[in-house]
Amino acid sequence: MSQLGFFSKGFNTKLVKYWELSEEIQQSGVINIGSILSFATINGRVAKIAMTAAVEDVNSDSSVLGGRKLVLSMHDSNYSGFLDIMGALQYMETDTVAIIGPQTSVMAHVIAHFTNELHVPLLSFTALDPSITPLQYPYFIQTAPTDLYQIAAIADMISYFGYREVIAIFTDDDKNRNGITILGDILAERRAKISYKATIPPEPAPIRDHVMEELLNIRMMEPRVIVVNTYTKTGFVVFDIAQNLGMMDKGYVWIATNWLSAAMDATQILPDTANSIQGVLTLRLHIPDSKRKRAFASRWNKLSNGSIGLNTYGLYAYDTVWMIANAVKLFLAHGSTISFSNYSSLNVLGGRVLNLSALSIFDGGQMLLSNIVQTNMRGLTGPIEFNPDRSMKRPAYDILNVIGNGFRQIGYWSNYSGLSVDPPETLYSRQANRSSSNQKLYGVLWPGKTEVKPRGWVFPNNGKRLRIGVPNRVSYKDFVSLDNHTGLIHGYCIDVFLAAIKLLPYAVPHEFILFGDGLKNPSYTELVRMITSNVFDAAVGDIAIVANRTKIVDFTQPYIESGLVVVVPVRKLHSSAWAFLRPFTPSMWGVTAAFFLLVGVVVWILEHRVNNEFRGPLKKQLVTLLWFSFSTMFFAQRENTMSTLGRIVLIIWLFVVLIINSSYTASLTSILTVQQLSSSINGIESLITSNDPIGFQVGSFAENYLREELDIAKSRLVPLGSPEAYADALERRIVAAIVDEQPYIDLFLSKYCKFRVVGQPFTRSGWGFAFPRDSPLAIDMSTAILSLSENGELQKIDDKWLNKSMCGPQPQSSQSDQLNLESFWGLFLVCGVAFLIALLVYFWLMFCKFKQHCPETSESSRFGSSYSAHFQRFLSFVDEKEEVTSNRLKRKRTGNNTVCQGKET
Repeated sequence: MSQLGFFSKGFNTKLVKYWELSEEIQQSGVINIGSILSFATINGRVAKIAMTAAVEDVNSDSSVLGGRKLVLSMHDSNYSGFLDIMGALQYMETDTVAIIGPQTSVMAHVIAHFTNELHVPLLSFTALDPSITPLQYPYFIQTAPTDLYQIAAIADMISYFGYREVIAIFTDDDKNRNGITILGDILAERRAKISYKATIPPEPAPIRDHVMEELLNIRMMEPRVIVVNTYTKTGFVVFDIAQNLGMMDKGYVWIATNWLSAAMDATQILPDTANSIQGVLTLRLHIPDSKRKRAFASRWNKLSNGSIGLNTYGLYAYDTVWMIANAVKLFLAHGSTISFSNYSSLNVLGGRVLNLSALSIFDGGQMLLSNIVQTNMRGLTGPIEFNPDRSMKRPAYDILNVIGNGFRQIGYWSNYSGLSVDPPETLYSRQANRSSSNQKLYGVLWPGKTEVKPRGWVFPNNGKRLRIGVPNRVSYKDFVSLDNHTGLIHGYCIDVFLAAIKLLPYAVPHEFILFGDGLKNPSYTELVRMITSNVFDAAVGDIAIVANRTKIVDFTQPYIESGLVVVVPVRKLHSSAWAFLRPFTPSMWGVTAAFFLLVGVVVWILEHRVNNEFRGPLKKQLVTLLWFSFSTMFFAQRENTMSTLGRIVLIIWLFVVLIINSSYTASLTSILTVQQLSSSINGIESLITSNDPIGFQVGSFAENYLREELDIAKSRLVPLGSPEAYADALERRIVAAIVDEQPYIDLFLSKYCKFRVVGQPFTRSGWGFAFPRDSPLAIDMSTAILSLSENGELQKIDDKWLNKSMCGPQPQSSQSDQLNLESFWGLFLVCGVAFLIALLVYFWLMFCKFKQHCPETSESSRFGSSYSAHFQRFLSFVDEKEEVTSNRLKRKRTGNNTVCQGKET
């Protein structure tokens, strides 16, 4: 018989055997499930007791499986991946409908391949690696929340306490490595990072020496926030060694994943171990309080015989068994039968006989899997449901602080509302709110038994100094320069930096390192870039905070404002024969002349009846009016005013004249002495449209700004170094306009008085100190700079270095020197109103006197007399001298009133 024939015969025999066994299983009413765990571990021991109790509870309730019995087989892998695989294959040879396990995510990746092929659901409450997805492993189900949520909770805690850098210690396997990778991604979204990853070999490899080496390295680093993602045995070794190295004292922040809470809940921690984990923050899967949970906890001592405590994994193990039982119940309720068939693909492999024909496919595996995924029940762990991606709904964690031999609850985390001091189940009835203002935790007792939140980073005590790059300038050395006599670096920027350092609550050992060849100003962008390449730890100097630099480093709060301005040369104004007319605009001259004439007319009207100097022939009166009007300009009018109204008008007018004279004198003086622009450039707009060359300081960001932002041709840009080069270029008209940063210009103008700033600054920025991205020192230095500004120390440093004696007032353009009507319209308005009121009062008084002296004329006007004749008689009355009117009144009393008839007597 050929080999293939022998195999076919064996296959037929086996097929008959499987059908007979399936029939036997259905008749016996036994439903087999298996488990693959390491029962020497804490979680394995707890899970074994919990699963056994769950099977007993299922079988004691005949309504679940209708009289059938659930049989749980337990396979102890004893930390061996090989035994995990063997156990899985053994179950698949014995018609097992579902497997609970394995305990580690590493083996879940392997065994899930078998269960995918043989359609056997694989459920695990401990292998919670987020990378095990249902798309790749459709028959693998995580019956507890994946570690993705735990990592998200840790990231929220780190953000809540304001830490920017953390160190991760983790076992180098799939589960723990993937968790730390996810943590790094989440932190990166929040501008935080994992600055160092310390890997530990998986158990049972020797780990103590390796952990010692890693912790010694970590102790020399700046970050003091350490996340421990590992297993129980390794984790306690880490804390024991950290305690011996003094790393559990003040200043450190330790965060452990839920391996710590699971171990402390299940076992009695030794005093030495408890002392080494004081102040550690950890997480525990949140289990809502319920009557069933309390009842099971009260049974636990009897179930375990006091050998081990109950932790959350025990509760999830219990619920996992019930999930399978309920899924089988639904499976049977739909009339399905439990049957298995041979997996023929394994019979022949590469043309050779492979003795794996005992493995069989669970025919109803797809339906049972669907029933499990659609689970909607309430277990010991609370409501149990799956999201469409098969993750557990509403995962939540207790946030715990290790105190003594137990925990202090400081809050909760859920993917619904983030950090909270209220239990998650009480928040589901409210609207989800993950805003930063809603995140709350209770106070923490940190390592070292302090309630003061650690800063999270320190300068390591390894003798390393902060390497600070300083530009080696050849111009404007007031900002930063090397003192050749003392060999020290000093200047305005250095003084601000040193003053800020003194305000920090910790010492910052540092050294200044010059950057540049000393022959020309270095490129500041290159200086900043050298921080990213780890050549420098920081950069101090006149470094502008601009967009392309903020993309690669962090800057402190600006300690001085800066901006780009346009500087042009100025010249003395050449006086002309008509320079005296320039103080006032034409409209101002016209209105002023009109008011001079107007005041003459008003005073003539008010004084004409009572003042002989304003009477006489028409020609004489006209000359008097003009003379009086313009003589008030010099307060030299010789005519006396006799009427009250005339004196009031004259006083108001003389006040206006005083203001006009003073303004004219000041403006004329300024115009005749002020410097004027030597070019038509009056700001950045006219500079862009011109073809003039533009100077810029070597090393400044101005060159890139002009080329990239303003699109100015490179041929127009002229690099200039020292202030002398500026002055020479401008005076020789090589550069018609120069663009540079404001603080430099202040020093430049204090020395060279032939130049001036035109227009407004067209960029707004400032100078700051540069540090690596996410450096905590940048934040602390910003706070120190603000303190310097508030206490006045920053102004003192400004006065010491920057407040040089200036050349005098900045020159202005000729147009701005002229005084226009808008500056004086208020005075003219007051004066005009006063004139009008005086005339109205005067003519009212005249009309009253006219009625008194000529009542018959007023009476006759009521009966049709000519209004023009009456008006002429009124004007004649106003024109006549006051003495004549008085004499006529006397004669009227004697009966003679010929004047009112229009005739002089």
